[in-house]
Amino acid sequence: MKTALNLSSEKSTSTSLLAEFKELTKMRLALSVVFSTIAGYFLAIPDVGSIDVYTILALAIGGYCMVGASNAFNQIIERDLDAKMTRTMNRPIPSGRVKPNAAFVLACTLTIAGIAILYIVNPKTAMFGAISIFLYTSVYTPLKTITPLSVFVGAFPGAIPFMLGWVAATNDFGIEAGTLFIIQFFWQFPHFWAIGWFLYDDYKKGGFSMLPTGQRDTKTATQIILYTIWLIIASVFPVFGVTGRLYLTPVSAMLVLLAGLWMLWAGIKLYKKRTDKAARSLMLVSVTYISLIQIIYILDKILR
Repeated sequence: MKTALNLSSEKSTSTSLLAEFKELTKMRLALSVVFSTIAGYFLAIPDVGSIDVYTILALAIGGYCMVGASNAFNQIIERDLDAKMTRTMNRPIPSGRVKPNAAFVLACTLTIAGIAILYIVNPKTAMFGAISIFLYTSVYTPLKTITPLSVFVGAFPGAIPFMLGWVAATNDFGIEAGTLFIIQFFWQFPHFWAIGWFLYDDYKKGGFSMLPTGQRDTKTATQIILYTIWLIIASVFPVFGVTGRLYLTPVSAMLVLLAGLWMLWAGIKLYKKRTDKAARSLMLVSVTYISLIQIIYILDKILR
């Protein structure tokens, strides 16, 4: 019989493994991506009665595997750089809690599982999932220490989840999925540049070049404002009825516009103050913004 000590030890080990899994896959980020994917799915189906629970479950699990694999590969590649930065030095690999080989096995397993599960939904969904992992791991991650253009490259895999749900529901990449992609594509820039701004000194320790000018200056702040304006335009564009089945009523478009102006104001404050506090505020607003407009889009479709 197992003693109480053995049971306690096994429980502690299981808890520890779960904690490392959550950190390696960046669970909070992965769940936000899954939410975005499912939002895209709800926008694509004709009505609530068309919901396929199995497809949603496959999207959730496959999507999590996809993001988790990308994050795990990223941490394997950047383990030596992570060890230099205060924000990341206690991650599982640089801290020594998880061996790179073990993390690699996990990342490969998640990749295979994620693509296989998404393939069950339909081949196009699996293809875009595979493209996302490849771009994030093999292109974006290596470029982070070379050029600020890495953010541009990283915006492509980062924009895939929102439109992935549409592709999963329709097995088609048309103007609707393209519009969802563009919305999340433009959102990446103010969001990640805000992070790059307030983590500038820490990123510098790891040799990362994240800001468009390489500096926390007015030119970087100006680009943040410009991309936020493009984001606002893309977000309200469906109200004009030129994006196929993806439509937004005038009332919802106004709500989306107000949310965009809120984010723009946060960008303008960063331009005026150029402080880490203002950059952190913009980051928090951007996170709220993207989830908020996705909810507005869904409610608009349900209540229309």
